[in-house]
Amino acid sequence: MFVSAIIAAGGRGLRLGGAVPKQLLTLAGRPILERSVAIFVDHPEISEIIVALPSDLAAEPPPYLRTAVKQLRVVAGGERRQDSVSCAFQAVDPHADIVVIHDAARPFATRDLVSRTIAAAAKTGASLAAIPSRDTVKRTDRTGDAGAPQNDERFVVETLSRDEIFLAQTPQAFRRDVLDAALAAARNGAEATDEAALAERAGYRVEIVHGEATNIKVTTPEDMTIADAIARKTGPLPARTGRAGTGYDLHRLVAGRPLIVGGITIPSAAGALGHSDADVVCHAITDAVLGAVGLGDIGLHFPDSDPQWKGASSLDLMARAKTMAADHGYEIGNVDVTVILEKPKIRDYVDRMRESIATALGIDPSRVSVKGKTNEGMDAIGRGEAIAAHAVALLRSRS
Repeated sequence: MFVSAIIAAGGRGLRLGGAVPKQLLTLAGRPILERSVAIFVDHPEISEIIVALPSDLAAEPPPYLRTAVKQLRVVAGGERRQDSVSCAFQAVDPHADIVVIHDAARPFATRDLVSRTIAAAAKTGASLAAIPSRDTVKRTDRTGDAGAPQNDERFVVETLSRDEIFLAQTPQAFRRDVLDAALAAARNGAEATDEAALAERAGYRVEIVHGEATNIKVTTPEDMTIADAIARKTGPLPARTGRAGTGYDLHRLVAGRPLIVGGITIPSAAGALGHSDADVVCHAITDAVLGAVGLGDIGLHFPDSDPQWKGASSLDLMARAKTMAADHGYEIGNVDVTVILEKPKIRDYVDRMRESIATALGIDPSRVSVKGKTNEGMDAIGRGEAIAAHAVALLRSRS
């Protein structure tokens, strides 16, 4: 089953009152948008991700959206939420069976909630996460005994049975044809605050999937305070101020393969042989980052026995390792790499490598060092039969 995920992040979050769009604000040191996107990047059932951003951000998206392991596209959103979702839907792969929609402002949805929403949509056509009301619910209006509006005063019209009241969340999931019909209603003038309401108006029944109390939507400054507390509780930050890790990689050089080093293709008669793109620099850095946090090595997480990593971009694998480190409360301080290659010389490509690596890791190029060495004609590297790299990564706690 091909499942597409749409992240609705086209708004500015004006109710939060900040100069920066709320999806770029950080919780426990990590942007809200990055947290929300990571839910789907890490989810095994998600085939692709489309993120709808304000037009200026879509033109220059944050690094973590440019280096995701999974297929990820960024589109410019619209004025309303339903406009942003409609723009993203146009970019969905035509083979998609199910489309999941999630608010970027809900950074704590769990993998289990996403899975249950997908399963319900596959069975019934449409589903949404929602939680039952815990409070007594009152329907009100603004008119008093005299029947005229009384400023902002409100009066109870009736008390509703809370047993029948659910508070809608995201993710919401739909069969492709159901969402297409729902968005068609929006294009014909229908207004709604979520896609489930549009699906209802198009005549579809929407199944409730029990949501999660921690799956809050960050809308107000008070929400930011609560969300930051959740972020710190669900991802305990380590007590140490920093950690160091080392990495090493070596690949045989063979004719007919591109030579990719630090994300840059270097003209060469031979390239590194490997299951992915065989970038020794990125592989060594990935091992260094994983090692610093005690998460094993690249072979554990991206084994060459798994066909999904065949031909994979090593920049993407490295970015994934960076996200894994962030999940454990660490961010990249700096990395230092030594490339051992007899020929060609890499000096003319070092600055581009530093920029490429820095973008994938979400750090400034000044925190990336790349050096080239030879083996002075000795052993397989010296004979031009192999390329190797050593890396050191320093990570620092986000606490």
